[in-house]
Amino acid sequence: MTINFTPTKLKLVRMVPSDIDIAQAADIKPICQVAEEVGILPEELELYGPYKAKVKLEILKRLQNRPDGKYIDVTAITPTPLGEGKTTTTVGLSQALGAYLRKKVFTVIRQPSQGPTFGIKGGAAGGGYSQIIPMEDFNLHLTGDIHAITAANNLCAAAIDARMFHEGEQPDDENLFNALCPMDKQGKRSFSPSMLRRLKKLGIEKTDPNALTREERSRFARLDIDPDSITWRRVIDTNDRFLREIEVGLGPEEKGKTRRTGFDIAVASEIMAILALTTDLSDMRERLGRMVIGTDRKGTAVTAEDLGVAGALTVLMKDAIKPNLMQTLEGTPALVHAGPFANIAHGQSSIIADRIALKLADYVITESGFGADIGMEKFFDIKCRYSGLIPQVVVLVATVRALKMHGGGPKVVAGKPLAPEYTDENIELVRKGLPNMERHIKNALKYGVNVIVAVNSFLDDKPAEVELVCKTALDAGAMDAVVSTHWMDGGAGAIKLAEAVVKAAEKPSNFKFLYPLEFSIKEKIEIVCKEIYGAEGVDYSPEAEAKIALYTRLGFANLPLCMAKTHLSFTTDASLKGAPTGFRVPVRDIRASVGAGFLYPLLGEMRTMPGLPTRPVFYDVDLDLETGKVLGLF
Repeated sequence: MTINFTPTKLKLVRMVPSDIDIAQAADIKPICQVAEEVGILPEELELYGPYKAKVKLEILKRLQNRPDGKYIDVTAITPTPLGEGKTTTTVGLSQALGAYLRKKVFTVIRQPSQGPTFGIKGGAAGGGYSQIIPMEDFNLHLTGDIHAITAANNLCAAAIDARMFHEGEQPDDENLFNALCPMDKQGKRSFSPSMLRRLKKLGIEKTDPNALTREERSRFARLDIDPDSITWRRVIDTNDRFLREIEVGLGPEEKGKTRRTGFDIAVASEIMAILALTTDLSDMRERLGRMVIGTDRKGTAVTAEDLGVAGALTVLMKDAIKPNLMQTLEGTPALVHAGPFANIAHGQSSIIADRIALKLADYVITESGFGADIGMEKFFDIKCRYSGLIPQVVVLVATVRALKMHGGGPKVVAGKPLAPEYTDENIELVRKGLPNMERHIKNALKYGVNVIVAVNSFLDDKPAEVELVCKTALDAGAMDAVVSTHWMDGGAGAIKLAEAVVKAAEKPSNFKFLYPLEFSIKEKIEIVCKEIYGAEGVDYSPEAEAKIALYTRLGFANLPLCMAKTHLSFTTDASLKGAPTGFRVPVRDIRASVGAGFLYPLLGEMRTMPGLPTRPVFYDVDLDLETGKVLGLF
């Protein structure tokens, strides 16, 4: 156990400028210099201005024979409105390893969604003196990856409705086939590459449209999508609750073809998950083609390949597949790629970014979304399955004041001062909240990895409270527990944490998955709910039962799970803090993200489109018209 707590120094926190002021005052390196320092060649970069660039995938071929560095995942206890500082810890740890221990290190982190950036959470670049910069670019458009995902997702959605519309307008299959394969100026018909892929899927080896039999032309042309089966929804990167449920087809030309659908937040799109889990451009093309949008009226899966749109989706995503090179406040390198929301999505940075970083660095610090019960579990059981990468260490971030909330501390109201329970010493409240941390530690140990607890320290922490947290962490099986002040001190405040991580990464580990893929869908759901959440059992709605039967029949039962659950509790009730027992988990529905490679159970009333609060963060965001600086991001 390492106690690195300096309450006198922490009182200076009141003098620390805002996050954006710190970021804008940083001495930022040209991105070409960052690339040169880590061994990325100029021809492997695509510049997006002087301070960010995309890294071409060809770098992996050049580095393929290099050994991988150590792989560290940063996760956290169950989040609270008080904030745990997981991203800040990720960045601070990297800065300590690189700038102070002189290790070759890479931060690999997710790109934030504009939903929370303008909603209630604000930006996700870290905070204080442990941030990714340029902070404004990181939190806003960056290089347009999320916009590409939005465009691709919505093109697929448009293709679904257009196909149903035109099939309805063309009751004769021969006319429909002729419309899909029109004659060129020479009077010949030909199949596009996407059409040839669909023919192959149908078992039709012919490439000449004129050689197809009437039955083959009919099978090719008519998808006969069942509107009630469609699970593909449109997306937008804005928290817009009024788009959760909509009706489409209300125009005069579409009369009689209306249907209910809705919008998800863009980063919950299956295409975002594909970006995170793909290994190269060819693999992405195949995954996009495998995406299931629903079934036909016979109950057969209909894919993006069947719609003929997968090739166009790949074109829209061809630049987004390249990770974005940035840097921390202390000049250590960072790769930013893929998106957040581990409560309703996959919530991990990309396999491609991790692989590049592991070839360039001795230590790669990545981050999984929200608490360890959802983010870490998906990191291990989904991402590590597809990447084949083995993590050596889990860093579990905890704070004294968050543990006090899990112990029954009063509700925190935005804009109001913290209650004295959080600012005064209250050992008993901390003690009551510790079971939350203990359960997360024990969950991580089930995967056979070494655990370090990082106590992210705040102004009002008291030494006795911190010591209790550290001792409890060690008793629960953590290899070490270290207090870190990286928010105020940058890398210097995380040196002890970095030393503990280096030591843990050298220790033997025995990584294993939580469940085998050959288990049934229900068996896998119940293992996660009981082993990770601590549930007594699972209840399935009729809709979930029907989806389990359907996906089993379609051959999707051997996929891992991406559980959609509130991040604010081990249960599906966000108000239940600590480490509850005796509860049951309701499974409301299940979606199939076959292209990404997982099933997507919806637990409780989990929303896939967040809403804006009464007082959104965008109130504070503006532009200084004289200097051109962005104001109010945090």
